[in-house]
Amino acid sequence: MAWKVFYSFHYEQDSSRAEKVRQIRFVEGNQPATDNDWETITKGGAATIQKWLDSQLQGKDAAIVLIGEYTAERKLINYEIRRAWQARKGVLGIYVHNLEDRWGEQSPKGRNPFDDITFRSGTFSRIVIAYDPPFSRSKDVYNHIADNISAWISDAVKIRGQYA
Repeated sequence: MAWKVFYSFHYEQDSSRAEKVRQIRFVEGNQPATDNDWETITKGGAATIQKWLDSQLQGKDAAIVLIGEYTAERKLINYEIRRAWQARKGVLGIYVHNLEDRWGEQSPKGRNPFDDITFRSGTFSRIVIAYDPPFSRSKDVYNHIADNISAWISDAVKIRGQYA
């Protein structure tokens, strides 16, 4: 079974890392908006952006936050996480700082964006798992993600099911 997922990430910083993750088998991800499409969407303001994001979540099993150096600082990250949760999607994070970008560069590890979202008497990071591949070589990080992503999605969907 191919999981259908929504990928959330910092476009400028991590788009080439996200593209690598999108190529993993058994996972069908949303396609990013082209630069021209995104420009049109953003010209419509916050309501238009949120409507577009909501449409991207439709028909997905989970939302995967690809966590890079600046992901937690993205303006819409909290919205994307909250909307995925409200839409009863599994939610998980994967640190991608050790994947090489298109220039062969890695980046410093970013903060966990789930720490910034309050949930019941704590934060989302108590519930939502952010996986940090235990390797520093890009190829090993990619292989670890590829070998585990299906199980991580399955676990995220199960976790979400526990919170009606």
